[in-house]
Amino acid sequence: MQSKVAAYITCYQDQESANRCIQAIESQSIQITAIYIVDNSDKPLLLNNNSQLLLIHHYPNNIGIAAGLVKALKWAIDQKYDFLWTFDQDSIPTKNCLEILLRNYHQLSQKDNYEIGIIAPTASDIKTNNIIEGTVFLKDHFVAVKHNNNVDFYECDSPITSGSLISLTAAQTISPPCAEFFIDGIDFDYGLRLKNKGFRNLIVTKAIMHHNFGNPIQVRFLNKHRYIQKYSALRHYYICRNHTYLEIRFSQGHYRLSCLIRRIKYMIDKILNIILYDLEDKQLKIWACFLGTYHGLIGVIGKRW
Repeated sequence: MQSKVAAYITCYQDQESANRCIQAIESQSIQITAIYIVDNSDKPLLLNNNSQLLLIHHYPNNIGIAAGLVKALKWAIDQKYDFLWTFDQDSIPTKNCLEILLRNYHQLSQKDNYEIGIIAPTASDIKTNNIIEGTVFLKDHFVAVKHNNNVDFYECDSPITSGSLISLTAAQTISPPCAEFFIDGIDFDYGLRLKNKGFRNLIVTKAIMHHNFGNPIQVRFLNKHRYIQKYSALRHYYICRNHTYLEIRFSQGHYRLSCLIRRIKYMIDKILNIILYDLEDKQLKIWACFLGTYHGLIGVIGKRW
């Protein structure tokens, strides 16, 4: 079955990564017919548009990932596309990634009557070679779904945004992503709302995407090595705020209390990591964790940092 697919990329200050992502999308074994780009950089990036597929929208005020995704979804629905394939600029899908995703989508929806909201590839972190897992919401928090390479696909509540192939039929049944989140947590919220509407969100094991997941650093603790993410103060703020906001609101009854305890523990853990391992802007990053958690608890969202 022929499907009409558009891609979407959020770009910010990294021309080289954005052009690599564009090239990987244009090189797919199944042709994309348009690539909708939101460029949040201070100055417009010089993006390779040799194929004339790019629709570039420059927002030097930085509208964030969430508002960009809202605009792209509205455009794709208005243009009567079947799917929107969404990307961060630092992702590279393998050449047959889209072909595998579409084949699995059509097989499952036609043979097994799956109503699919999002079908996503297996995302592998370029720096650590670790699988970037989707999540499920368990009572009071989001938890990673253990990757299972022995099956063709498995379900989750929320795949990561980058690489997600969104069914626009499903997208029209719920409200758009929350633009007020700016960055971080958009995938948690949107995926879970699709799931709660009755759609299934899947990760396909044979569809592969390489992704640059944050800025991991290897540290030694109790004679063991582990990776932690080194974030800017801005990222610490939005991660603490949006994840707190979502988990508190998706929790029900007495689970809100256990969620509150978890979020405070998370904040303390991040602050300890900053104190122990981060050499830059310690006080500002600690403040970002405090403020983000507080704003998440009281429901303050929007572009605040």
